[in-house]
Amino acid sequence: MMGGPSLVLRLGAALVALLALAAVLAPWLSPFGPNAQDILARLGAPDAGHWLGTDNFGRDVLARILFGLRTLFFVSALSVLGALAVGGSLGLIAAWCGGVVDRVVMRLADVFFAFPIILLAIGIIALLGPGAFSAAAAIAVAYVPIFARTLRGPALQLRASEFVEAARAIGAGTPRILLRHLLPNLASVVFVQASLSLSTAILVEASLSFLGLGTQPPTPSLGRMLAESRDYLDLSPWPAVFSGAAILLASLGFNLLGDGLAERLDPRLRRT
Repeated sequence: MMGGPSLVLRLGAALVALLALAAVLAPWLSPFGPNAQDILARLGAPDAGHWLGTDNFGRDVLARILFGLRTLFFVSALSVLGALAVGGSLGLIAAWCGGVVDRVVMRLADVFFAFPIILLAIGIIALLGPGAFSAAAAIAVAYVPIFARTLRGPALQLRASEFVEAARAIGAGTPRILLRHLLPNLASVVFVQASLSLSTAILVEASLSFLGLGTQPPTPSLGRMLAESRDYLDLSPWPAVFSGAAILLASLGFNLLGDGLAERLDPRLRRT
């Protein structure tokens, strides 16, 4: 009998839910706008007026972090969903068709795996131009082969299972078998891989924004907050410390969530 959720799963889910709720409620939680400036309060330390201090333009750090979380989650989720749709479809098709189709899809995946994710993303942004949607598209392209390989293996095993053979025997078509029989049985793999991919996508998005290739001003971005505050670390380290901590917590939350889901859904990892 399956036990309750593990501590890792609970911690990951709680952290992700807390940060997501803060991002959604950002306009109500922050007393300042993300781009509102108070020149007289530039590089201020945390106080009663600005709980996390202010940056070099006098903007409230808490407000920019809350709205930056919105951008971070939007770009990361959009990229992972796009990669899941394309890469997952390619993995299912490769496993189902086999033969030449399988070899072609997997060799194309190998070509993409030859490039480091961040370098591949930079190359794609060089073609599309900097911006939030360009960053999402670049991360999605880099993650397509990951989902293709992740879903292909289990799909190969399910293709030879008895319930798939039974579906074929009663005349079920390929789309029905893929959507009604294979895909639901791959849900656990999808959830785990999506959670882990969101963890790394957050870091890639922050890295691209740090380099000036991701979300562009005036939209708040945690990666760009780090880049803008590095010249003022001696005067006021608060923008860099708190924006870096927000990125760390967001990535850690999805990492713990993915590990917890893997332990929960995989019988080989599940504790008695």
